[in-house]
Amino acid sequence: MKTPGSNPLGRARRLRRVALPAAAAATLALVAACSGPPKHDPARQAANYQLSPGTPPAKGDIGSFRWALYAEPLTLDYIAAFDYPQNTVLSNVCESLMRWTPQLTMEPGLAEKASNPDPTTWVYDLRPGVKFHDGSVMTADDVVYSLGRQMNPDLGAAWADSFENVDTVTATGPLRVTVKLKQADSLFPQLMATAAGVVASRKGVEAAGKDYGTTGGLDCTGPYKLGDWAKGQSLKLERFDDYRGAKAKAGTVEFKFLTDASARTNAMLGGEVDGGFLVPSESYERLRTSGAGTLYFGEGLSTLNVNVTNIRGTLADVRVRKALSMALDRPGIVRTALAGNGKTTGSITPRAAWAGAPADAQAAAFDRLPPDTQDIEQAKKLVEQAGAKGKTVTVATSPIGQDVSLVATAIQDAGTRIGLKVELKTIAPDAFSALFTDPKAREGIDMFPETYYLSVTDPVDLLRNFRTGGYQNHAGYSNAEYDALIARITETYDPAQRFALEAKLQQQAAAEVLWMPIAEWPSTVFLNKRITGAPTTISYMYYPWAADVGAAG
Repeated sequence: MKTPGSNPLGRARRLRRVALPAAAAATLALVAACSGPPKHDPARQAANYQLSPGTPPAKGDIGSFRWALYAEPLTLDYIAAFDYPQNTVLSNVCESLMRWTPQLTMEPGLAEKASNPDPTTWVYDLRPGVKFHDGSVMTADDVVYSLGRQMNPDLGAAWADSFENVDTVTATGPLRVTVKLKQADSLFPQLMATAAGVVASRKGVEAAGKDYGTTGGLDCTGPYKLGDWAKGQSLKLERFDDYRGAKAKAGTVEFKFLTDASARTNAMLGGEVDGGFLVPSESYERLRTSGAGTLYFGEGLSTLNVNVTNIRGTLADVRVRKALSMALDRPGIVRTALAGNGKTTGSITPRAAWAGAPADAQAAAFDRLPPDTQDIEQAKKLVEQAGAKGKTVTVATSPIGQDVSLVATAIQDAGTRIGLKVELKTIAPDAFSALFTDPKAREGIDMFPETYYLSVTDPVDLLRNFRTGGYQNHAGYSNAEYDALIARITETYDPAQRFALEAKLQQQAAAEVLWMPIAEWPSTVFLNKRITGAPTTISYMYYPWAADVGAAG
């Protein structure tokens, strides 16, 4: 779930899918669907920001640096790593079988090779001599145990649905793990680059018992190991000198928990912290002009949408949903809620997710989408035709940041102008988070602002939410044709065929107005003059980004 202090609330999800199709009998390294975002997007570059491929590489090692987090992780147990705070930290401590790169491509991780000898088999050959933080050496048994925890229904893993098509995970050699699927699953291999594919020491996890993830070490293999954790204040990571790869440039990393957006910004400006991701949009200009450092924008694979949570009340008629979407002032929302740093869109999936798609599939996905321009008069007609004039729609809002509150206000304004009665329901930040996980929290709520980020450069990562029973299918949408398309996509390894099917899926989601797209929103990172090397993209969720951060001069 995304609950970044000032970012529109995003996704609580059981699935952080990495859609990375590979041909049967091929060896997995880099695949077309994970080719990363486009190298240049003229429309994006013409906006109020420019995407940077990265920050300057570090010029040397550094003793330590401090980083801002908008919230304290509830746990660092990898099976519960479903949100920004957990993954921003955990990505530096625990490694997965495969790895997402700063360029949003995929490469081997703890597995030096992944092969697909037949559609229902994936074989992972592990790197030899990889050490856990306790000094023991990783074996296939640790991998089987780690993935098994994700599949254990008694543990309630946030990633459990990622393994829905997995039949067995077995050690077929000291450094080989074989995964047998119940049916072909083109999403599963991509998931192994996310927290779903994390490997931890079986001995360490069992020794910690119920306290694993909250006290003591995590016994993983990353470039950092867990240090002191001062609850409510900060968390430290210490460099792991026996790491299998290049040594981390900083000896320690301290994460400061700063829940207030203004306090977080002031900490960056005043040097209390050296940097941070998820910069509050209302602080962009202050940071840009402060002279204290540099604000960077990168590909976030993120779209700002209106999450429709109820299609049984006023929004049951698709004409009302179309009318509300048509009435939204998207440029105004970008200008105010995103401080001008976004690009309006009529697509709930970001264009970068289609980077590996053939031109005809991209055209099929985007050319017939509803326009993202405002049309109040036509929207009024739709409301009247649906007999919905004067009916009530309730929108959740929260004082998390200006983006959430201003988007909610924009929805209210749009609805009022076309004849609807739109009520705002203000919810505390922690209660707002519950909208993603607790059906009771959504009672009486018809919609709320949400930023959804993809964990891979494949649109099905978002579109799969709307299948019958999907974890973020809060409105309970159910359509046999849509479900059949999802099933075909899941079973299809060929990238071109998959994208063609996903284009149909995108058009169907748009026609039904399952969510209301507003804008694409970049990833942000601020670095003061002392440090450099952090990625600009959302790769920091699964890539050990802190190991690259070092001295700027």
